[in-house]
Amino acid sequence: MYDREVRFKMEDTMNAARIEYTEKGVMHMASRRCDIIRISKSTAVLALLTQYALPKQFYLDIPDARITKVGCMLMRVNANNTIEVRFLRMLNDKELNKIFVYSTHPAHRDRVLDIRA
Repeated sequence: MYDREVRFKMEDTMNAARIEYTEKGVMHMASRRCDIIRISKSTAVLALLTQYALPKQFYLDIPDARITKVGCMLMRVNANNTIEVRFLRMLNDKELNKIFVYSTHPAHRDRVLDIRA
């Protein structure tokens, strides 16, 4: 399924995020901090503080941009504590713009939030 989809251009960013997943069945919800370092409409690269076992599917919350419960699938775990994830739904342009507005990356310094949209 994923090999036939369009690849969107990834942009550098720096946003704080949180990974949420269930641990030990369905009774315990775990949460881990991470940083989004690259993002597109359908994929992202996340930087983790330490290595830990992640499930294949989890939720991504971006509290600064007020985006919650984005379903993700783990695609690749890299050796430098980064992971590549695929979103279970595509982010729309409004959500992507909010992420870039609250980014601390120098490339997005001049972005402003359109409150009319």
